[in-house]
Parts: sequence; structure tokens; C-alpha cells
Amino acid sequence: MDAAATTSVAASPTRGLTLRSHTGVTFRFDPGALCLELLTTGGPGPYRRYEVLHEPADLADWADRSRLTPTPALEISDSEVADARRLRDALFRLVIAHISGEPPEPGLLRIINEAAAHPSLAPAIGPGGERRWTGTATGTHLLATVARDAVELLTGPFAHRIRTCASDNCQLVYVDTSRPGRRRWCSMEHCGNLHKVRALRARTSDEAHPSKES
Repeated sequence: MDAAATTSVAASPTRGLTLRSHTGVTFRFDPGALCLELLTTGGPGPYRRYEVLHEPADLADWADRSRLTPTPALEISDSEVADARRLRDALFRLVIAHISGEPPEPGLLRIINEAAAHPSLAPAIGPGGERRWTGTATGTHLLATVARDAVELLTGPFAHRIRTCASDNCQLVYVDTSRPGRRRWCSMEHCGNLHKVRALRARTSDEAHPSKES
């Protein structure tokens, strides 16, 4: 958002979502966890304008673009799409409170815990040794997988590394899985690059117009 099975905190160069900024620029964004990928589909309050989850096909499309491998075969109902928005909005508010050091709201915890209590996607080994999912899953299975990922993230060793992009007009949330733990930007292709361009322009301007000391 530019002015969003197993715990997925191990970053991979091939992981990430292709997003489009309000200026039309596309860039790669890896939030570092499955549950945080869901936050790119919209959100509560002012983020409602970014909403993309309107019908079952939209949630299936998100699953296809997510880090779930392979993409599960899903049967999704309209009510499960509404459940997905509810889970996402609760997770969004909970994560922002977590980043701000605020205590979690019981109502938000209840939404996530209830989703996590359902059976999640069940992984299996195919006859050729490939990874696959057991049977045809529902949207509820998908959301349980996302909710369990959120539980693992928020109670795990990377909980203190959940951050928002350092840009003033970007609220994308990610978990910093880098070894030094100094990630600042949603993507070096986008906000990180814009920061470097602005810094270069500022230095060039200072060199061209040095201040005079009295």
C-alpha cells in the first residue's frame, strides 16, 4: 500500500509480491511472512480504498501470488471472502499496535485465534516426491493457515522485527529477516530508491548552493 501452512520468516530471493504504487510504478515487495502478504490486499479505515478482495476469485488470485507453494486448489465461498477481510483487518490493527508497543485488543486476538483454530492446509508428498496439498481446500483452510502464521510470527523470535516502511507515505508492513536487522524500506526498488534519489538531489543542491558563514 503506497500513500500492506508454515511460518514463513525465512526470506527467499524468489519470494515476494509484485505491487503497483499510486504513480504506476511496479516493484517487488517481500514482507517476509505469509500473514503479512495478506495485508497488501486492503485494510481498515483509510486503507479500504485499496480493497481487492471482493469475490472468491480475488482471494484465490491472492493465494496464487502468495508464498504458498504450490498454489492450493481452493473452493471459496462469498462468506469466506468476508471472513478473509475480517481476519486481514484484525491482523492489520494488531500488527500496527504491536509495532507501536500498544497492548493487543482482546477482540482482535479473538478473531485471529478463532481463525487459527480451524484445520489449516495439509501438506503432502506427491508420488514423484513433489510437495502438494491434500485434497481440495476451502477458504477456511486457507485463512487458518494465514492465522497460524500470524500466531507464529507475533509470538516468535522475529516479533520484534516487524516494522513499517520508513517512507513517510508508505505503510507497507514487513518482518526484517536480514541478518543485521537493519532493513528500513518496503523495497529497495521503490521507497529505498526514492530515498537515495532525494538524498542525491539534496547533496547536489547543497554543493551548488553552499551556505555562507557570517
